Amino acid sequence: MALTLSNMLPIGTVAPDFTLPDTVSGANISLNEIASDNATVVMFLCNHCPYVIHVNPELVKLANEYIARGVAFVAISSNDAINYPQDGPDKMSIHARENGYAFPYLYDESQDVAKAYDAACTPDFYVFDGSMRLVYRGQMDGSRPNSGIPVTGEDLRKALDNVLEGKEQEEIQRPSAGCNIKWKKE
Repeated sequence: MALTLSNMLPIGTVAPDFTLPDTVSGANISLNEIASDNATVVMFLCNHCPYVIHVNPELVKLANEYIARGVAFVAISSNDAINYPQDGPDKMSIHARENGYAFPYLYDESQDVAKAYDAACTPDFYVFDGSMRLVYRGQMDGSRPNSGIPVTGEDLRKALDNVLEGKEQEEIQRPSAGCNIKWKKE
């Protein structure tokens, strides 16, 4: 597993729109359909990445807490399913159910959405305010597999609390770190 840091999309960027298939329901879902007037979290995840597996239990807990507070969550996998079949839509559906995802888990087969968000790794997190402007991008917290640091979600929680309370975001935002997105060979 090659450690890759997220790219830091400029704060204030308007969320790129998308419509992608949800691997659980089978429906095509657009960002506009799920966006919240409070805050919306767009996450790039995949099934097999040890960094995603490491944060999954806390991510599910965090999402459930903030969904109850009116925050929308959506996960997207953009990995090349030809060369990484464990990240294909059929396996994504199973993964979402087994992990208790309370949010859509969409498949970005063309990888166009990942490119629009300048996503680089899994997990990668983007928080948008009620106007769908980027207010936070980066890590869920400082924990990594085998780091000995507990998974708390503190960075993502702080960003969500700030947007919900109308407070300024932390000036320093640390990039997420994980496996690189598995890009298709051109």
